[in-house]
Amino acid sequence: MKISVLSSTLSCISKCIRFSLVMINKKIILGLFIVSFVGACASPTAMLGPAYTFSSSGNILQAGFTYGTNQVITKSTGKTPFENLKEIKPAKQNIKKQTLESQDFYILVKNKIEKTKGVLKLSNQ
Repeated sequence: MKISVLSSTLSCISKCIRFSLVMINKKIILGLFIVSFVGACASPTAMLGPAYTFSSSGNILQAGFTYGTNQVITKSTGKTPFENLKEIKPAKQNIKKQTLESQDFYILVKNKIEKTKGVLKLSNQ
């Protein structure tokens, strides 16, 4: 005797949904398992620059050269190339303040004001 409820279309759909949920859960667990082992192989940021270079230029030689020079700089100085650049960069000077306080700027603004006054007087006449 065949039970008609268990062989309906609805039961088939529910079986498919349960199967896909089980498969999704298995994929997530497998993915986390793989990432936990592969993630410890190398520091993720060490390959970030060369990976970007390879994806933008498509040149594997250039990406390898970038990675190699970064490693040489790090081993010889003990710091990353970015840390070296921060150290080289001079202290930021306030150029705007120096410009606004200079005599040349004062004379330039004074001449522009006088020229504008002359134009305005001519236009009012």
